[in-house]
Amino acid sequence: MVAVEQHTAAGNPAATPDPGAIRVDHLDVTFAEGTVVALKDVSVEIPQGAFVTILGPSGCGKSTLMRAIADLVPAARGVIDVQGQSPRDARADRNFSYVFQDATLLPWRTALENVQLPLEVGGGGDAHADPRDLLELVGLKGRENALPHELSGGMRQRVAIARALVTKPKILLMDEPFGALDEITRDKLNEEVLRIWRETGTTILFVTHSIPEAAFLGQYVLMLAAHPGRVKEFMKVELPPERRLADRDTLEFVQITAHLRKLLEEC
Repeated sequence: MVAVEQHTAAGNPAATPDPGAIRVDHLDVTFAEGTVVALKDVSVEIPQGAFVTILGPSGCGKSTLMRAIADLVPAARGVIDVQGQSPRDARADRNFSYVFQDATLLPWRTALENVQLPLEVGGGGDAHADPRDLLELVGLKGRENALPHELSGGMRQRVAIARALVTKPKILLMDEPFGALDEITRDKLNEEVLRIWRETGTTILFVTHSIPEAAFLGQYVLMLAAHPGRVKEFMKVELPPERRLADRDTLEFVQITAHLRKLLEEC
C-alpha cells in the first residue's frame, strides 16, 4: 500500500491515520471500453469513524470514487477494501449506505414509511435502528406522517439521511447531498450532519464542490486532481470535532480554506 501524503492546514506533513474503514489501493476506473480514464492509481486509507470530505474540480472523479467504493462501478485495476470486505460483500452485508444529491423519496409514502423502506426490501433483522428515533435524530419528530411534497428540500434530505441510517451502516457515503439546497438550509444541515456523525460514530465520506463545506465538515479532506482523477493531497483539518458556523470566521478556518483553494487551483 502506498501511503498518501497528508498535510495540515499550513501544508506541513502529518502522520498517516490508522487504517480502518476503507482502503483503496492503486485504483483505476475506466469507461468507454477503457478509452476514458476516470481514476488513475488512487490510493487512500480512511480511518474508522472519521468524517472525510472529498473535494476537487469538476470531472476529477469524486462521485466515481464513491460509486466504486459502493460497488456501483467496476474497478479496472486495484483493490478496494470496505470493512475488511470487497465492495460487493460489504454491500450485501449492509456495511454502508448511500445518500445521493436527490433525496429520491417515494412520493406516495410518508416520511416514516420512506425510512422503513430498506427494512421492508431487505429485511431488517435485529441490527436496525428504530425509524421513529431516526426521524427525531434528524429533527423531524412530529412529521412522521408527512408526504414528500409536504416537506421542504432540506427536510426531504433529512428523511433520506434517516433512511440511510436505519440499517445501522458502519459507513455513510454522501454524494453532494446538499448541493441543490439554498445556503441557509445547507448551513443548518452541515451542523446537523456533524451532530449526527458525533452521535452515531458512523464513518462518513462526503463529496462536495464547496471549499468551506469541505473544511467545516471534514476531519480530513481528500483532494483529487483531474484528467485523470488522482490523489492530490489527503489533508488533516486542524479544527475541533465540535464545530459551529461561527468557527468559519476564525483565522484557523480562513487558513485552511486558503490552503484548499491553492490546491484546487493547482489541480
